[in-house]
Amino acid sequence: MSDKSIRLARPGGASAAYRVRAAGSPNGAPLLLIHGLASNGSRFAEFVDHTALAAHHALIRVDLRGHGNAMTRRRIGIDLWCDDLAAVLDAERTAAAIVVGHSLGAQVALHFAQRHPRRCAALVLIDPVFRSALHGRRLWLAQAAPLLQLAARGVRALNAIGLHRGALPPLDLRALDAAARRALGSPEAERAFIAQYSSMRADLKHVPLAVYLQDMAEMFAPAPLPRTLGVPVLALLSTGATFADAAAMRAALAGPKVTVEPIDCQHWPLTERPNEVRNAIESWCAALPRV
Repeated sequence: MSDKSIRLARPGGASAAYRVRAAGSPNGAPLLLIHGLASNGSRFAEFVDHTALAAHHALIRVDLRGHGNAMTRRRIGIDLWCDDLAAVLDAERTAAAIVVGHSLGAQVALHFAQRHPRRCAALVLIDPVFRSALHGRRLWLAQAAPLLQLAARGVRALNAIGLHRGALPPLDLRALDAAARRALGSPEAERAFIAQYSSMRADLKHVPLAVYLQDMAEMFAPAPLPRTLGVPVLALLSTGATFADAAAMRAALAGPKVTVEPIDCQHWPLTERPNEVRNAIESWCAALPRV
């Protein structure tokens, strides 16, 4: 089954872009799939092709403003992204969605549930970031967020007068994931994998510098805690992630409607353990009250 690609005009000359796969037999809220930092909707292409949820749920994978088919060198940020997501749901004539986000996408999902509470039926957070749990380099980056925002603003000013790189090649994360899996199998290969997937230089081949800087600032912005949002939450946490304190993460995710499941991988569950992630989301969604 093919996806329909849609581009929505948004205020200020920007656009929202997404791909939607209609449900075979609609019987539940759509899944709204949100990618991470320096990424795009192809992050969820494999999930969309293989999940059993497609039988009863429409699958909407977005390119956040500044990414993929929604490329821009103008201002971006969580407030704009959340409002773009609401516009996507309006365009699809759906009241609310099960919102699924990976990394930066999980941060956007949390803010979306707070900013547009009636549009969020449930949340799936894949490696969310809570500032209270950060340590090491990630804590330093969180504390440097105002400087990252200032730098992004300065780069956007230069872009506005025509100083920027030309067109950037698209990033096909599904193809990259397949190549990564073929390469894994030894400690050396795993180290190479981590270096490639966490490389700023590699990211900047596909996204503007201003977008990357703003992504970093938004990644570490304080996010609402799941227990304050009043919706069911599934949190999938990579066991190999070292940027957060485990006890502090458990405290941030504590709540009567929150389910936490570990995924044995680094910080890229959709790349390293796609079947495990897909099974966890499918089982959890099947147990939800009908939404």
